[in-house]
Amino acid sequence: MKRFFLCMSEELIVVDELTTKYEARTHPLVLHPVCIAVDPLMANRLYCGTDGYGLWMSDDGGDSWRRIGEDISETIFTSVFVSPIRKDGNYGRVYVGTDRSALFYSMDGGQTWMEWEEIKALPSYSNWSFPPNPQTHNVRMIAEDQSNGHIYASIEAGATIKSLNGGEHWLDTKEGNPLDAHTILTHPKAPNRIYAACSDGVDQPGRSVLMSYDDGETWIPFSDGLEHRYMFSMVVSKDDPDMMLASASAAARNALDPSVAESYIYRKEKDKPWKRVELGLPVAKGTMISNLAEDPCDTDTFYALNNRGLFRSSDCGKTWTALPIDWNTEHVQHAPQRRHRSALLVIDWRGE
Repeated sequence: MKRFFLCMSEELIVVDELTTKYEARTHPLVLHPVCIAVDPLMANRLYCGTDGYGLWMSDDGGDSWRRIGEDISETIFTSVFVSPIRKDGNYGRVYVGTDRSALFYSMDGGQTWMEWEEIKALPSYSNWSFPPNPQTHNVRMIAEDQSNGHIYASIEAGATIKSLNGGEHWLDTKEGNPLDAHTILTHPKAPNRIYAACSDGVDQPGRSVLMSYDDGETWIPFSDGLEHRYMFSMVVSKDDPDMMLASASAAARNALDPSVAESYIYRKEKDKPWKRVELGLPVAKGTMISNLAEDPCDTDTFYALNNRGLFRSSDCGKTWTALPIDWNTEHVQHAPQRRHRSALLVIDWRGE
């Protein structure tokens, strides 16, 4: 069955796709969830970072959770990634990012953690700043290129940095790099390619979506067709590295403030411009910006989560259908004062 993890409300929401219905429940221990990842090498192992309530781990596919990472001084976890290529025992190596832009890694399945302290010595570090709270900043997202093992991290806001040797040494951002990449991705079928969905385009037209084909050395604008410049979430087809979906708004407030929300989903194929998709999605006004996720099994199926519910597309994002979930009102609410993003993860769960 499909199992959906929604970091949307004050508690972690888990939705199971059963034979005849969808069943939603909360995990009251995991408060203010922000980011979540599954171990690609161990399907029952998940990690969830929270806004002020630490880092959590599940060994049973999300049925139960326990606190880990208490040796990490930060309690605000803003990103988590599990390597599909670096294996430690039975588990993938885990990377987490925190507020004040610290990066940590675990080589024993989350039991102990070490920090990549060099990041705080990068020359650009003193210029990083999170717009809603300029006194701080955070590691927004972590990605890894399966072809060469290079690790990338986007900083909210001010940098995109990388390591070419598994984190032992980090290269600072440079002119032309994304400054505020809300999503960074790589693709196993496209070595050395990096995708970035950014807020950069709000002030710099054309830089809403940036792509690098040379391991982040240079970045090319990929924003043709985008009528809305604030990008949030992006997914890429597993089969086709040139087929993308992205969620967009005019500005941060339209994306994240329910009182003025207005958001859209765009689709792109190969060298064609981005095209807005609408069929089956809720009206844009009043809809907060969507978190997008791919189906773990079906390469044509994608999901979108927003304050109107959870939507599925079975035709690579062209048309959408609302999943018939019996929501509690608070499940899909998103408090405007939250400091960090919501998140969506979909796994194939057999209960092992």
